[in-house]
Amino acid sequence: MSESTARFTLDPAFTVGTAGPRLFGSFVEHLGRCVHTGIFEPGHPAADESGLRTDVLELIRELGVTVVRYPGGNYVSAHRWEDSVGPVGDRPRRLDPAWHSTETNRFGLSEFMAFLRKVGPHTEPMLALNLGTRGVAEAMALQEYANHPSGTALSDLRVAHGDKDPFGVRLWCLGNEMDGPWQTGHKTASEYARLAAETARAMRQVDPGVELVACGSANRAMPTFAAWEAAVLAETYDLVDHVSLHAYYWPENGDIGSFLASAVDMESFIDDLVATADHVGARLKSPKRISLSFDEWNVWYLPAWEEHARTRDPADWPEAPRLLEDNYTVLDAVVTGSLLIALLRHADRVAVACQAQLVNVIAPILTEPGGPAWRQTTFFPFAQAARHGRGQVLDVRVDSPVYRTEKYGDVDLLHATAVRGDDGTVTVLAVNRDRTGPLTLEVALRGLDVSAVAGHSALADADPGARNTLGAPDRVVPHDVHGATLAGGVLTAVLEPLSWNVIRLV
Repeated sequence: MSESTARFTLDPAFTVGTAGPRLFGSFVEHLGRCVHTGIFEPGHPAADESGLRTDVLELIRELGVTVVRYPGGNYVSAHRWEDSVGPVGDRPRRLDPAWHSTETNRFGLSEFMAFLRKVGPHTEPMLALNLGTRGVAEAMALQEYANHPSGTALSDLRVAHGDKDPFGVRLWCLGNEMDGPWQTGHKTASEYARLAAETARAMRQVDPGVELVACGSANRAMPTFAAWEAAVLAETYDLVDHVSLHAYYWPENGDIGSFLASAVDMESFIDDLVATADHVGARLKSPKRISLSFDEWNVWYLPAWEEHARTRDPADWPEAPRLLEDNYTVLDAVVTGSLLIALLRHADRVAVACQAQLVNVIAPILTEPGGPAWRQTTFFPFAQAARHGRGQVLDVRVDSPVYRTEKYGDVDLLHATAVRGDDGTVTVLAVNRDRTGPLTLEVALRGLDVSAVAGHSALADADPGARNTLGAPDRVVPHDVHGATLAGGVLTAVLEPLSWNVIRLV
């Protein structure tokens, strides 16, 4: 094989699974400016009658988000859902210990559901329950308030608050990162497993059809990883549908090569959790298979937050401070694309995935209070994957040149997947990790009814540090690439150095 050529074969007889819409979810947490001056800013020139920023709504629709997790995250573990409903003027202000802020509760559950309706009819809520400082009774109360039609104290309270129709929430998280010592109400595996099981039983007594997500470890580096999941699933296996996993990546110690290979870790994380869950199922002699909810993932420059946390004034509890507002580069966008590829490559077991977060906070969309909203570099891989990444994921086994990384050893320069849509079209999503040279891609197509290249889009730049800013919001955008051919059953294309690529075949 030529040193600069990578190859793989596509055959519809060999598939991974179906990539459904829930792989393209997002996350709205009461953290920094995600809500306030993000999606919600009364008085903004683009605000609607509800205070929602219509410029942001337009970008969210373009992004293609299908699921939105809410209200946290770490925030949820001290959250009182009752604070977020009813007349806005009567809602209490609370300290948020998770992010050392003051929460006004001007935007709450009803406003969130109205926001989702305006995003579009195919965007569903994923509500997280507080199992840190609260428990079974509060979870049941929220379920009744949100989902019961009427005729009970809590459902009638919702109606009195102005929401006649129930919210119809199907997808619920049983807490958040409960093995993390930073979590308000942090628990041991046995403590959490018992509480999660009892909450799940109670919720299923009300509605057997709810979908429930048990907390996995806060991240793969936790000393509790795998043992935590095994202990929790041993108690909840027949009561829950999914188990969560969270991962964030950044160039640790400036190691760009390993950062570009972050998906190696993500894919191993998924494989390890699948193995753990299936081992519990085997021990229980259960035919059921637990799915995965990768409901927090992204590029996050975590050391900047840790430095802020160390140096902040302990007496200062600001409203909607600027926190975690990473301004992403071309390099970050390429890694984001690779992480999306990793999720698609495991579509047989990853049922839900939520990029954290949606606006301002490590987000694909940035806003300025009173000013514009714009797309970050990472917006484009997500939007393109959400648009073209639904259907049958084909099994891709690459034969690629490799490069050496400090964390993961030898890693393929090519990271790729392919999705066959219901209409028979095929989309190849590919990342070239080579920072200095192009990579020729050759894909042999067997049994696929495609005959032409409909388009090749790439996100790349001579400056890997290029980014979109308030002053230059369109500095980085995808561009068309010419020269890809489909002849004799072989797709040939050239992938630019350090690039995210979308190649459409019809």
